[in-house]
Amino acid sequence: MSDIADAVTHAHHAEWARLVAVLTRRFGDLDIAEEAAADAFATAVARWPSDGVPPNPGAWLTTTASRKAIDRIRRESKRDDKHKEAQVIHDSPAEPHGVVDDDRLRLILTCCHPALAMPARVALTLRMVGGLTVPEIARAFLVRESSMEKRITRAKAKIKAARIPYRIPSADDLPARGSGVLAVLYLVFNEGYLASGADADPIRHDLTSEAIRLARLVHALLPDDGEVAGLLALMLLSEARVPARIAANGELVALDEQDRTAWDAELISEGHRLVRERLVAAAAGTPPGRYQILAAINAVHTSARDSSHTDWSQVLALYDQLTRLDPSPVVGLNRAIAVAELDGPEVALAIVDNLAEPLNDYHAYHATRADLLRRLGREQQAREAYTRAIDLAGNTGETATLERRRGQLQ
Repeated sequence: MSDIADAVTHAHHAEWARLVAVLTRRFGDLDIAEEAAADAFATAVARWPSDGVPPNPGAWLTTTASRKAIDRIRRESKRDDKHKEAQVIHDSPAEPHGVVDDDRLRLILTCCHPALAMPARVALTLRMVGGLTVPEIARAFLVRESSMEKRITRAKAKIKAARIPYRIPSADDLPARGSGVLAVLYLVFNEGYLASGADADPIRHDLTSEAIRLARLVHALLPDDGEVAGLLALMLLSEARVPARIAANGELVALDEQDRTAWDAELISEGHRLVRERLVAAAAGTPPGRYQILAAINAVHTSARDSSHTDWSQVLALYDQLTRLDPSPVVGLNRAIAVAELDGPEVALAIVDNLAEPLNDYHAYHATRADLLRRLGREQQAREAYTRAIDLAGNTGETATLERRRGQLQ
């Protein structure tokens, strides 16, 4: 029985996005596609224990889901017209080889359409492409199931009402749409990598693994897109450090204090390979984007055998390059950390203090400032900055780390 359960789970991970995508193309309705796909997996759970796992689970699920969708259409209003439509679909010729991948890309781009608010894009992508249940998504973002259900329902309704087409955008529009997809996946990964909820686990492995899985899917569909490769590399190199990020007492462990032997060498190797490939492309005249630069920064950190051997001059050069693309206060804050390692905490503190207005409500600003003040021996000011960071931090592991550092002050 456990083998059957494993087969269903594997099929769900491997086939959900493809199945929903194919059904959406055939029937033109996200609701029908989602319900039929879910019904097909429920049927598999009921029948595979007695019938056995079919030789081609994907084909079995597609056939079953298509029948479920046709049955639903027949039950709906305007039965005669819908019945004819369903019969035409049912009798249509088999799809040409290679269409499936395009369908999955269409689904991702549809879920990440710029007409939808970013929270709706994230939720819809996790449901329709990732296959997470509504309760799972609600728990991930610490909202009530009913609220998440409404968010997803409204997103699907807006797609239908606005007649958002289920297609690959034109060549001119694709880069802008692709950036929206990457932004959604980056948000999903970051929420898992440093969970924002006070009562959530410090790291949400379900979200980081799902974001990586979806990024791999997009990379397979768009293998020549440098920013897709860059985001995947960034995720892999960050995920590789997760085994060393949580101490036994639940604290988040800073990068310079992590046991690097606990890092996932396989993920690091894959991430470095992707970064090297993008460096070759950059040398050939294709300038790197934001995610590629962030991945390169992470590659520098994960290349050093310990923190003392980090090439901070290279890190700073990469942040300078990133600042030209994204002159945001958060990038400036991270750049200041590299400055502190090269030019000292006093120079870095002057940079950080200039970011006070835009980052006053950002816990990492106050945590960074507290660390610099501590290094300068200004302990009372450091204590105040740590307290402010603790008040703003939502992650339990990060709060514990900040409290320990504040407690170490004289």
